[in-house]
Amino acid sequence: MAQKKKVELDRDRGIAPGVVAKTKKRLVVVTGRAHPELAQAVAGHLGIEVAPTEHRTFASGEIYTRFEVSMRGTDVFLIQSFGQNVNEDLMEMLIMLDALKRASAKRVTVVVPYYPYSRQDKKGRGREPISARLITDLIATAGADRIMSVDLHASQIQGFFDGPVDHLFAKPVLLNHFIETLDADDRETLTVVSPDMGRVRVADQWSDSLNAPLAIIHKRRDPKVANQVTVHEIVGEVSGRTCLLVDDMIDTAGTIVKAAQALKASGARKVIVGATHAIFSDPASERLQDDAIDRVVVTDTVPVPPERRFDKLTVLSSAPLLARAIREVFDDGSVTSMFDGAA
Repeated sequence: MAQKKKVELDRDRGIAPGVVAKTKKRLVVVTGRAHPELAQAVAGHLGIEVAPTEHRTFASGEIYTRFEVSMRGTDVFLIQSFGQNVNEDLMEMLIMLDALKRASAKRVTVVVPYYPYSRQDKKGRGREPISARLITDLIATAGADRIMSVDLHASQIQGFFDGPVDHLFAKPVLLNHFIETLDADDRETLTVVSPDMGRVRVADQWSDSLNAPLAIIHKRRDPKVANQVTVHEIVGEVSGRTCLLVDDMIDTAGTIVKAAQALKASGARKVIVGATHAIFSDPASERLQDDAIDRVVVTDTVPVPPERRFDKLTVLSSAPLLARAIREVFDDGSVTSMFDGAA
């Protein structure tokens, strides 16, 4: 009886008996409450709308999520950024993941533009956690099939997840902005600067792309003063030049501001800061208005609320980058080809 009913239903659909119907893939974008504006912008570039979702936080602090449309058989991209409430945003994302798997989503890609706990990627001392690894374990346990992130603080995080990890780079977004906005004098005197030894590789890539010399800020303890803060030694020529300080994130801005002050003290004519993730923990916004810094350019991988913005700040959209990567994954294309081999 069931087989007869299926044949009749297939006939109504125009499918001949014995022919297996092909199911068309359906792309769905969902988002948590941390940065809905980014998800909406990404969905707009994809030509779809963010799937309606009910979110609640109960008086006890517990989080509830329910999707208001069917997720059965869908290819879902769950976009969750992490602002000032990292742990709450993380729990919301995990609950959404669980709901998607229980709603029979076919594949779920977690899109975390800024990867939480990424600075805790190894043990520096005994009895410390490797929190970045714990995050991938939680994401996997909750049911994610794939992870997508932008400018991971440590590339080794890709190996923590037993599945595909798409590591995107915001450099093209930032680079295009600087190419379009730097004036002739800036381009003529440009020097790319790494704020510390850990970011030299990234700064070197920027140096190649902009055909500009590289300078490095080396921090060490002042040998003349015991138990005192570090002094900054600059390796490279910065006097009379426009210095572009590049980093993956700005948290409290202490490192960036001290680097900018050291550059200005060494004769730099201008200091511009370029970074991907604008975490801006207090007192970052206040610090970044220091006279040593002429301009700050970041992307919106992390929400930057109005109260943390200032006159010298430019926030670029990461939505086109994320949307293109999502389209490549959905169409079984190549994410790597987006960056022409950039690492």
